[in-house]
Parts: sequence; C-alpha cells; structure tokens
Amino acid sequence: MSKLVLVRHGQSIWNLENKFTGWTDVDLTRVGVIEAKKAGLLLKENGYSFDVAFTSVLKRANKTLDYILEEMQLDIPVIKTYKLNERHYGALQGLNKKETALKYGKEQVYLWRRSYKTRPPLLTKEDSRAPKNDVLYKNIHEKDLPLGESLEDTVYRVLPYYQNTIVPYLKDHKNVLLVAHGNSLRALIKYLEDLNEQEIVSVEIPTGKPLCYELDDNLKIRKKYFIGEKHD
Repeated sequence: MSKLVLVRHGQSIWNLENKFTGWTDVDLTRVGVIEAKKAGLLLKENGYSFDVAFTSVLKRANKTLDYILEEMQLDIPVIKTYKLNERHYGALQGLNKKETALKYGKEQVYLWRRSYKTRPPLLTKEDSRAPKNDVLYKNIHEKDLPLGESLEDTVYRVLPYYQNTIVPYLKDHKNVLLVAHGNSLRALIKYLEDLNEQEIVSVEIPTGKPLCYELDDNLKIRKKYFIGEKHD
C-alpha cells in the first residue's frame, strides 16, 4: 500500500483579491502561510511521513511545500515541474472576477471558470504575460506553453506526468506528497476517482487542507479522507 497526499497551496494574494491567477507567480498571504504551517503540523501530529514531494514551479505552491516540510522536520527530494501548474487562465489573468462578471455577464464567466471544455480568452504570443516571456519557462519549448487552458487541457497536461513520473514511486510503495493548485489537483482527482466531466467541475478543494488517498497495489483507492477529520 502507498499513500498519496494532495495539498492545495495556502491562500494567495490574488485569492484574497479575487483575481484570476493561473500561471501568474503571486505569493502567499499571511493567512496562506498559516494554512501551510497548519497543514504541516497536522501531517506531523498524525504520523505521516513521505519519501518524495512534487510541486509546481509557482511560488505559492513552493512556499506551501517548504512550510509543510519545515513543520514536519522532513528532508526529502522535491521535484518541481510546470506540468503541475495551475490551469492557465489566459487573458483573464490579473482581472478581478467580480468586475469581469459585470463586464461579460455571470453566465460567461461561469463557463470560463467551471465548464470542462471552455477555454478563457487566449493571450497573444506578444503579451508580456505569455509564458514564453517568463524566465521560469526558458527551457520549455514554446509549443508546450499554453496561452490559455480549459480544465480538459489541464487534465491532458497533468495526467501524463502523473502516470509517467509519479506512479512509479507509488508502485514502489513510496508515500508521495503533492502540493499544487485547485485545477491541477482537480485534474488529478478526476482520474483517481474516475469522475465524469460534470462531476469534476463541482469538486471543491480547500486551501491548505491535506487530502489523503490510500492506494492498493493496483493503485486503486482503498480510502480517501481529509487528514485530521474522522474516517473509517
């Protein structure tokens, strides 16, 4: 048996400001730091240990993981990849969600945020927000860098990485900690729980709350629970 623990990063500055964040590299708020530390303490108090950790290349996830490992007093390999980045919100990035709803209508913004296949308005390649203009992605081929993504696109980005890179650790009975983002985690949960397109868009993932999957030798779910809550 192996354990896969998923944690959404603590509250970010743009979570607080109600902005579309996506691949914008914003920091944690004070509350986000507290959430991250609390997650680490919770994992330590409940006797969890890990062999390896995975995260995105974005600082809100990186710092959340750092605080967790610091609280756990755990020194393990950490693997960072843009494949676990948040869904790219294209030209919506940096816009206030409420103001965007007033401009485009609540139904349109709901589609951009919650439908499975609908992409946001895409960035142009010349836009300063385009990933090719960010030093974080200087070694990534431009064709692999999105200008905006649907949740479906995020699934196509996250799932092969999970299957090719993370699954071998789980098959070797290693315990894995994965700290990422609401939509990259939602993409993975869709696969783990075999959810359909309608089911996954309604899944909510709270910030800084560790979610544990106990997996059997075939990587099927034996148990699923939020750590610190009562479960069978």
